[in-house]
Amino acid sequence: MPARTPSASRVFVLALLATGSPALAAATPVASSAVVTGSVPGSAAAPAASGTRAPGAPTPGAVVQGELAPLKVKPVDGPRLSLQPANPKPGDPVLVTVNGASALPTGTLAGRPLRFFAWNDGYAALTSLPVEQPEGTVPVDVTAPGRGLPVLLSGALTVGAPGFRERELRVANKYVSPPKAVKARMEADRKAFAAAFAQPFRAPLFGQNFAWPREATVTAPFGDRRSFNGKLQTQHFGVDLDGATGSPVVAANDGTVVMVRDNYASGNTVLVHHGAGLYTAYFHLSRIDVKDGAKVKQGDALGLVGNTGRVTGPHLHWGVKADDRWVDGQTLLKLDFTGAPEAPGVATNTPGLGNP
Repeated sequence: MPARTPSASRVFVLALLATGSPALAAATPVASSAVVTGSVPGSAAAPAASGTRAPGAPTPGAVVQGELAPLKVKPVDGPRLSLQPANPKPGDPVLVTVNGASALPTGTLAGRPLRFFAWNDGYAALTSLPVEQPEGTVPVDVTAPGRGLPVLLSGALTVGAPGFRERELRVANKYVSPPKAVKARMEADRKAFAAAFAQPFRAPLFGQNFAWPREATVTAPFGDRRSFNGKLQTQHFGVDLDGATGSPVVAANDGTVVMVRDNYASGNTVLVHHGAGLYTAYFHLSRIDVKDGAKVKQGDALGLVGNTGRVTGPHLHWGVKADDRWVDGQTLLKLDFTGAPEAPGVATNTPGLGNP
């Protein structure tokens, strides 16, 4: 019986397996970062090609008469993970961005669930580190749907020292030991803040990076540990900007006003909800120029600098809350939500002790 001649298709397949064809190599994704890695759940590593040609297989690189040349396949970009800032400090907001996913990702940062939303050509989640976060590495794990099986993306943040200052301040005694007559008011304030911060999670209401609410010197940064009149111990969860009474205060970005209220400690207060679990707060105003529920754009007037509430002098206390934690507003200003070059800030730090 005459010997059987291998079919054309069989010769083609054997050639691919034996030679490590560019078609097979190009279809294998390569990790693009040393910090962020990806894998397919449940996948096993493919055995390495032996490099030995099968009997009757063509010479590597040769085109067999009557056969198709090996097909060159362009690599497919898989999901990619990016983190801002890469080296945060305790009390910083963190922006997690995923590109190349086919649907909404899921994931955690230090075990805390991330809430993703569609953003630009991909997905993003805004979260935060607590002020108590110790120095060291914080893991970020994201599952991103790809074109086939979901891909596991792993990254890490290197958290540095907080560098919080210790300060002692003098205020009216009624703010250190509030009289019984105002305790009911303080409880009403607490409930009002809780209601304002309980907005349903939604996509961002803004489309650009954040900006300072006024051009001024930073007199007290985020995180200062404070002693009032040598007794009350607290921490400063905002950035203080110097200013004379009556100086304008504007919205740091687009959003909806969710509080307009005279509070015992924060004085005349405006809270703006920006979506994505993000809020900005404006304390101690001498005058409020917006109403509850108003839609504001970046740069719209909110009120005027004042010295209402627990203060040592007129200034603006600017607070930022992200994912249910107060965070450093100066770090928020450095986050790039748009992919555009970072704009320089207008406020500067000063080592002097100014108004709280």
